Amino acid sequence: MYVNDDCKLKFLELKAKRNYRFIVYKIDEQTQQVIVDKLGGPQETYEDFTNSLPEHECRYAVFDYDFTTDENCQKSKIFFFAWSPDGSRVRSKMLYASSKDKFKRQLDGIQAELQATDPSEMTLDIIKARAL
Repeated sequence: MYVNDDCKLKFLELKAKRNYRFIVYKIDEQTQQVIVDKLGGPQETYEDFTNSLPEHECRYAVFDYDFTTDENCQKSKIFFFAWSPDGSRVRSKMLYASSKDKFKRQLDGIQAELQATDPSEMTLDIIKARAL
């Protein structure tokens, strides 16, 4: 599985310059490479992010989550998502599962990971709990 250079460049922009709130990646099965599917601007919300994930197709994604700690400190954490909905094709699920670790290693700076097969497995409350 080849990772397109644009995937790494956009991730670096999210991490260093905070140009994006989220990035959704997909595997192009024709070329066997991971490519950028969607970019979410810095003003977009977690709800915008979850709505951008297709209902019946697998995706990888990163989300830059801003939060305030109990000590009233502003922090941010970059989450990696492996989205594999129940309704997606078995071949697609296998492809995403087998390529996930290799792809994730290309994105230096991931601080938390979440695998989800259903929107209820990645609610904002779950993200908040994982961030603290």
